[in-house]
Amino acid sequence: MFRKTIGSARAVIKLDQIIDKCISGDVKSKEWLYKFFYGYIMAITIRYITKTHVAEELVNDSFIKIFNHLHHFKFPDESLAHLKAFKGWMARITSRTAIDFLRIDKNHYHIEELADEDIRIDPINVINKIQFEEILALLNELPEIQRIIFNMFEIEGYSHEEISQSLNIPLKNSRVYLARAKSRLRLAYQRNFERIENAS
Repeated sequence: MFRKTIGSARAVIKLDQIIDKCISGDVKSKEWLYKFFYGYIMAITIRYITKTHVAEELVNDSFIKIFNHLHHFKFPDESLAHLKAFKGWMARITSRTAIDFLRIDKNHYHIEELADEDIRIDPINVINKIQFEEILALLNELPEIQRIIFNMFEIEGYSHEEISQSLNIPLKNSRVYLARAKSRLRLAYQRNFERIENAS
């Protein structure tokens, strides 16, 4: 359930009603859904695609898929979980749209060469000190393939098997790239933290 201010009055908007209207072809409901979730879909897309004009196209592609598949979305029984479930469903469609684009045009990311000695993965603990917003800000410091895999595994919840199939890379490489991404993020966080401490 949403509360949307209209002038001085408050209108309560139920997500399931909006979606039903969208499925029925109601243009205003589709426009409302698009505007309400545009920022959310864009935020997911730019974690994969850094070029703004490409990201904008993929956001629109994602919304086309979302509207075309709305009738497949099933709300959970708990009404308070409706928004979370719907956003998770949209996020999955959006991340797959970005991943499909990257897989089709592999020039958009560089696959690092891995030697045999790279395959051994040293365990790296989750970076507990880094807040979610800080991680997103630091992601741009990662090589493209590491950022993509970190997004898929840590943020979107893909398994290494799914990542391997989606990006057409060996399963072991997915694990190595993730370990490297975490290591780089930890170093980047330490570097930024030290810079802030020295400036204060």
